[in-house]
Amino acid sequence: MEGCRVSGGVVIMTIYDIITKKKQSEPLTDEEIRYFIEGFTKGEIPDYQASALLMAICIQGMDDRETATLTDAILRSGDVADLSSIPGVKVDKHSTGGVGDKTSLIIGPIVAACGVPVAKMSGRGLGHTGGTVDKLEAIPGLQTSFDPERFCEIVRNTGIAIIGQSGDIAPADKKLYALRDVTATIDSIPLIASSIMSKKLAAGSDAILLDVKTGSGAFMKTLDDSIALAKAMVSIGTRSGRRMMALVTDMDVPLGNAIGNALEVEEVVNTLKGNGPDDLSALCIELSSYMLLLAGVADSLPACKALANGAIESGNAFDKLCAMVFAQGGDVSVLTDGFDKATVISPLKSVSSGYITHMDAEACGMASLALGAGRVRKEDNIDYSAGIILCKKTGDTITAGEELAILHTSDASKLQAAQAILNNAITISQTPPSETKTIQAVVSDTGITLF
Repeated sequence: MEGCRVSGGVVIMTIYDIITKKKQSEPLTDEEIRYFIEGFTKGEIPDYQASALLMAICIQGMDDRETATLTDAILRSGDVADLSSIPGVKVDKHSTGGVGDKTSLIIGPIVAACGVPVAKMSGRGLGHTGGTVDKLEAIPGLQTSFDPERFCEIVRNTGIAIIGQSGDIAPADKKLYALRDVTATIDSIPLIASSIMSKKLAAGSDAILLDVKTGSGAFMKTLDDSIALAKAMVSIGTRSGRRMMALVTDMDVPLGNAIGNALEVEEVVNTLKGNGPDDLSALCIELSSYMLLLAGVADSLPACKALANGAIESGNAFDKLCAMVFAQGGDVSVLTDGFDKATVISPLKSVSSGYITHMDAEACGMASLALGAGRVRKEDNIDYSAGIILCKKTGDTITAGEELAILHTSDASKLQAAQAILNNAITISQTPPSETKTIQAVVSDTGITLF
């Protein structure tokens, strides 16, 4: 038996043989994958052997069955949310992360206003990417940690709740990710897909829409890699009995104009009131429409799009945001009166004239991080008022002396470094750039549509 050895007539499965098998590019059995995850989670398989197998997977890959089994094994290493007390089809959305990506706080209220319950567990930001939980916690008093019963109660009463991961969700993933982070095995599609989907499936929703980012501010820099990741995750979810779709969306430019927690929440409010930036507003309507389609609210995308637009125009979507903030203990007044501003607000002016032809989204995120808006380490504190308002985006014209951006921070000593990073992130030329579509592909269990 492959991946096993016989001793005294007894078949023994060993991690050594499993590593050897994957090193030789042979598919692992379901039993071998589950043996690895269970043993590693319990501490019976040491880090050095787990690292060797992760490297073999990173180099040799996994097929769809192996990846689905790996995901299920990681999922079953911990708690699985029970949302059965919430009536209706529960729809979740996951973004692979980006700069200025505050879509969850917009599409959640839109979808809830259309009668679809949204029970969402979100993460915190690390490095140049922002986290939904951090944005929510910029609202004074708002809680993002509840026991399962209270979480479901809020969703039943208001139609929506967004919290941090609760309970012991996918503990195997936490151990695996910590090891991957220090062994150069992050960039493996099966490992990325199983990490993301184990947590999404454990969160308990019936349908999942994936927003897979591509470009300079995304983890996946190329369209081909982003589509491959989307396909892998859709396959995992479909095999697990979930309704699945993925949109591959542009993250070569920050999404919207605001980068930073309180600044982004204010942009969320403006968008839900119909006054948001064009790129952010358009993407949120598309994402909301696909979520409504997955929920079966209407049988066509145009019909779902009309419902999403109607939720904004009627004010019902903004009301849902307010109801959620109130239910989670937050100060709703900041949604109408605004947040306290940073003590230091400084414009960054252009030194040349022309067209903005490129805006490195990752570097923009790093500039916001330099101002105090994010964390390099998980234990770092966040300055919720810090961040950047972009006055110009890719494709816009600008003249020398005109404002490129406005920087916000509570520490003036952080301005110089942030200004330098942001200046280097923006390219100004004499010819306009080619147009890039926000949505570049849609991936479902029936195929891929390119735009």
